[in-house]
Amino acid sequence: MTPVARFRTVVLDCPDPHALARFYARVLGGTPVEEEPEWVVLHVPGGPRLAFQQAPGYSPPEWPRADHGSQQFHLDLDAGSTWAELDAAQEAVLALGARPLDLDDQDGKRDFRVYADPAGHPFCLCRIERT
Repeated sequence: MTPVARFRTVVLDCPDPHALARFYARVLGGTPVEEEPEWVVLHVPGGPRLAFQQAPGYSPPEWPRADHGSQQFHLDLDAGSTWAELDAAQEAVLALGARPLDLDDQDGKRDFRVYADPAGHPFCLCRIERT
């Protein structure tokens, strides 16, 4: 089937697009580029574009919720294939200003951890087994 469109960018609303773009540049690589004072784009090496849009009156999503104020989506980020890599990625994102939302692994089988970026958007660091 011929696609109607091509995927271009994930856009995150936030109170400070420059600060959030810098956070994700430190996590994923790339250099933020201001296209307008309220619009900053990050070209992630080997990945999609992320854009950050200033949203006056921004209110962060609440995780986990299914009603008003709930998350609309979240980002899954590949943190490596080992638990040591996942632990190191966790230390790095926390040092950059992320906030833990759900680190609980009661059954010992969960291969992801949930955080909020500095503007409150949920994202997961995932351990991806390589085959």
